[in-house]
Amino acid sequence: MEISTSPSYSITMRCAIENRPGMFGRLATAIGEEGGNLGAIDISSVSAHTLVRDITVNTHDEAHAQRIMDRVNGMDGVRVIHVSDRTFLMHLGGKIEVNSKIPIRTRDDLSMAYTPGVARICLAIAEDPAKAWNLTIKRNTIAVVSDGTAVLGLGDIGPFGAMPVMEGKAMLFKEFAGVDAFPICLDTTDAEEIVETVARIAPAFGGINLEDISAPRCFVVEEALRKRIDIPVFHDDQHGTAIVVFAALINALKVVNKSMESIRVVMLGAGAAGIACAKILLAAGVKDVILCDREGAIYRGRQEGMNAFKQQMAEETNPNNVTGSVNDVLAGADVFIGVSGPGLIRPEAVAKMAKDAIVFAMANPTPEVMPEQIRDHARVIATGRSDYPNQINNLLAFPGVMRGALDCQARYINEEMKMAAAWAIAAVVPDEELGDEYIIPSVFNRRVAVEVAEAVTAAAYETGVARRDRRNGEEEDSGATLRVAVQG
Repeated sequence: MEISTSPSYSITMRCAIENRPGMFGRLATAIGEEGGNLGAIDISSVSAHTLVRDITVNTHDEAHAQRIMDRVNGMDGVRVIHVSDRTFLMHLGGKIEVNSKIPIRTRDDLSMAYTPGVARICLAIAEDPAKAWNLTIKRNTIAVVSDGTAVLGLGDIGPFGAMPVMEGKAMLFKEFAGVDAFPICLDTTDAEEIVETVARIAPAFGGINLEDISAPRCFVVEEALRKRIDIPVFHDDQHGTAIVVFAALINALKVVNKSMESIRVVMLGAGAAGIACAKILLAAGVKDVILCDREGAIYRGRQEGMNAFKQQMAEETNPNNVTGSVNDVLAGADVFIGVSGPGLIRPEAVAKMAKDAIVFAMANPTPEVMPEQIRDHARVIATGRSDYPNQINNLLAFPGVMRGALDCQARYINEEMKMAAAWAIAAVVPDEELGDEYIIPSVFNRRVAVEVAEAVTAAAYETGVARRDRRNGEEEDSGATLRVAVQG
């Protein structure tokens, strides 16, 4: 199956073209014949004999881009001067920077921001450490922490390789929720060392976002940190995924007119995301969840490929103790949720699911089963991709969750806060607008982070995990500022 061209594999070719009629038409035709998708076309310079153009082309992958360059460079009357990879250009020097909030223009500014005036602030915090929440960046800053062992689609690429992803995550926190985030990639894969390092740097931050740490160590790290430090620890690969999957399921069930209590859910993937999704569904009232891995269904008494976390799932899921491969146990299921790998689900297995089946095939970039293969068998189909309807993307959850946790200075993020986030995401799509291809809001809907932040904050106060007192009108919190910004 042909993969779509993508801006992530886009190139810009600076081409010197003979300045005579028909030359650019020939060039564009050649690019099209090679499967390239033309984007921006700009004129760099013009002379009597030569026209220099910058031509942007979306391609499938690096090999495809090379074929297009070779084809263009081999044309009579055309010379490729230079080729830029637009994605690499975006990352030059990193994607984030630190800016001062206050300009230093005079001696007065310097004496208050730094010595000697800063000493008064230091002493105030030393006397009462809680004042760090108001007098330092702690109030609005989180750490995005990874060891680079489970980077999406790439696996164990180490701390240096993981940095661009963590920078990107920091960008998204700032762009969508106004949260200042800093990427911290650790040169260790030892769970105890990760916990110790994060605990040591925690005083500077109001929250910790764990990212791309492989299972089962990610469970150990998160649990240990929750016990060790008194700021929110959020493992997005687990809880962000679970929140958005649950939000999508809330609305998908409305479309097919089924209830949480009545459905049978088959899940593929028993790592961090899969186990977190299973847990949130059980907490929401789903009674029949069958969790599968490469060995098939996880059931009580299974010995192959088990660990302590899968063993716990064996006790809490699969009430009928069914066995077999994921394709076998899909028969009669109402919902399939995939957080595994490409092409693992057969279309004929989906055909045996219950009427009005719901399929969330979220492996990226290639889903467990392609939507085109199952359109006649499933009523609602969602993926993790942006080029199909119903994109299930963690971006809908993590900015608002952390914004809400920071706004109330939560000590940790509990299950009630996660549930509140999911219901808030689902509610952004009005019931009257729900449909087979619209069960989840767009990641660019700026209302989502606002609604999630407010729901998370409310749940934190209701469950007693908020550190900050509710003060009527004394100061405006960041959630309110976000709402004002979104509403214009």
